[in-house]
Amino acid sequence: MKKTWIAFISVITLSFIALIWVGTEVYQTQPPIPNKVIVKDSGDIVYTKEDIQIGQNIWESIGGMEVGSIWGHGSYVAPDWTADWIHKEARFLLEYWANKDFKTPYNNLNAERQAAIKARLINDIKTNTFNKTSNTITISKERLEAIKANIKHYTSIFSEGKEEYAIPKGALVDPVKLEQLNAFLFWTSWAASTNRPNKEYTYTSNWPHEPLIDNVITKSSIIWSGLSIVLLLLFIGILTFYYLRNHEKGEVIAKPDKDPLTKMTFVSSQKAVLKYFIVISLLIGLQVVLGIITVHYTVEGQAFFGFDLSKYLPYSVTRTWHTQLAIFWIAATWLATGLFLAPMISGKEMKYQIFGINFLFIALLVIVLGSMLGEWLGIHQFLELTTNFFFGHQGYEYMDLGRFWQILLGIGLVLWVFIVGRHILHAIRKNDSSKQLLIILLVSVVAIGMFFFSGLMYGENSSLPVINYWRWWLVHLWVEGFFEVFATVVIAFIFSKMKIISSKTAGRVSVASATIFLAGGIIGTLHHLYYSGTPLQAIALGATFSALEVVPLTLMGFEIKETWSLLKSRQWMQKYKWPIFFFIAVSFWNFIGAGVFGFLINPPIALYYVQGLNTTAVHAHTALFGVYGMLGMGFILICLRFYSNRIWESKKLKRAFWFLNIGLVAMVLFSLLPIGIIQAYTSITKGYSFARDADLLYSPTVQTLKWLRMIGDIIFSVGIYYFCWFTISETIYSYKRKKNNS
Repeated sequence: MKKTWIAFISVITLSFIALIWVGTEVYQTQPPIPNKVIVKDSGDIVYTKEDIQIGQNIWESIGGMEVGSIWGHGSYVAPDWTADWIHKEARFLLEYWANKDFKTPYNNLNAERQAAIKARLINDIKTNTFNKTSNTITISKERLEAIKANIKHYTSIFSEGKEEYAIPKGALVDPVKLEQLNAFLFWTSWAASTNRPNKEYTYTSNWPHEPLIDNVITKSSIIWSGLSIVLLLLFIGILTFYYLRNHEKGEVIAKPDKDPLTKMTFVSSQKAVLKYFIVISLLIGLQVVLGIITVHYTVEGQAFFGFDLSKYLPYSVTRTWHTQLAIFWIAATWLATGLFLAPMISGKEMKYQIFGINFLFIALLVIVLGSMLGEWLGIHQFLELTTNFFFGHQGYEYMDLGRFWQILLGIGLVLWVFIVGRHILHAIRKNDSSKQLLIILLVSVVAIGMFFFSGLMYGENSSLPVINYWRWWLVHLWVEGFFEVFATVVIAFIFSKMKIISSKTAGRVSVASATIFLAGGIIGTLHHLYYSGTPLQAIALGATFSALEVVPLTLMGFEIKETWSLLKSRQWMQKYKWPIFFFIAVSFWNFIGAGVFGFLINPPIALYYVQGLNTTAVHAHTALFGVYGMLGMGFILICLRFYSNRIWESKKLKRAFWFLNIGLVAMVLFSLLPIGIIQAYTSITKGYSFARDADLLYSPTVQTLKWLRMIGDIIFSVGIYYFCWFTISETIYSYKRKKNNS
């Protein structure tokens, strides 16, 4: 066991050293924000640093990543503003020079003249004119004309609205704010089209793919993609060998013939946790309704079956709430599970436990409702920019809520760590066979509380590369990293309480599993940052270690088989059938959603072309709901199964389980994946901007595929209905009955 802990500590230490090192490089080599953007020869000022930074704040206030995307990060209906700006600017300059020099459109020129004008374009766009001494960027007078044309175009979109982009009229009407928003859009395109000093690739490693300016995939992206696949195959073989050699070496125990938890005593604080499950069920239902509205906007743009819903709930609001509620209800489920299991871990109910549970419950409601209201006010421009940063909409996918709500949630997590952690510490002091299991559980609990604060490491005027760096610390490390370790250990603890596995074996396996997962997972955070204004190291390390993330997922078939065998091993295990079924579904979707669909977009050569397309949505839905959502549902059911004293009528749960899984499969296969493949082909063959263009997304084929999503969505929604119906009715029953020992 000592060697296992040494491996765990070594992996954590070395991984964070590497991750923090890349972070320092992000700070030092990020694309500069100049004091001024000036015109060559005349010296006229086009934009100032203040214009660009305030423009970023304005972009955040209108929904940020929920209204199109920047550098591939964000929503899918509106364009990627960076790629769109670059393409429009390039087309303008080509036509400008063709008409000026040859009095004819660019497409009418012969190949030799087209090549000459294109060479002039590439030289103008890709030459880095940033002067470090004066802290200025110089542009040509021709490029200024292209910028003016883009300003007119985007000002019209955000002030007059555009149905195809699901942007309502009046989204932004202040002329000064519109000018500053365009300054920010210009800067993001400048960084993505201008070569780094003394390099042959841009600050975003030549993303997006734009043939007009020779933005093509770099050699390093190709090399590291190939290496990542080789490493994936190598470590799959090594891990399979290790698994087959060691998985039977655990301590053998005789599985009991009767449920060992039948005589379990419940305390008042566990009953106090039950109300969380009702609220969580309501949040799940609300999230699905918002998802239906959001996806429908991709068909009608502004309306919901003819009703002008965007006047009250524009796409940017519904998508914000849809994605944010997913994080809220899943995280709340896991936190509630920790609160419920705490007395089981320590064997006692500690002082002020109920007060802490109720306080956290009220805080959860305040944060959810307060942040949703703030986001609505921010998007509708009722808040000043700084006020919006703290109470409105921060503009970044999965962490849209204002900074005040973030801080409040962080305080709540610290309290949760204290409430749950003291029970674990009490149990550790007993120094019995479960000590190692409890130590890794405590580590995961503390990490959940601590790593949330990574989302507070940037400020209102921090640059986009810095914000994205810390954002993925939160989204990847907090949600996909330490919550997953927590989940693994909790399931091991539950099975050890059932005496299915020994506490000693559960501890050893949990630490080993956490080590294997985090070996790829921590540095693998960088795969989100290949093309986000980050240095080459992000591609090298991100590609290598994100491949290692997939390695343990390839063994999910063994886990499914063992869990299924476990269910069949004793008759009394049928009592826990449906929680275990949901855990089996987690294993399936971990392999498909996180493994197959995750690796589909993770290598640099793939992400270069498909970042921000519907292939990303495939991974997001199958991994976020398929893994973490199903796991959260399984946790709710196992807690209710422990507490409830009656035999469950399984019809609702059976329908919920199968409708959810079949609906998710249909959603992906009938709609998301085919659209993603069409977009990927377009991105590879024509350029990224074409893959996000309304002409493609509203083409007859893609529109048909969008409508076909209704099949999966309806089936899935029926599953949600049955799950929430069962959960609420069972929770109310359990809450009403008197506390007893059954």
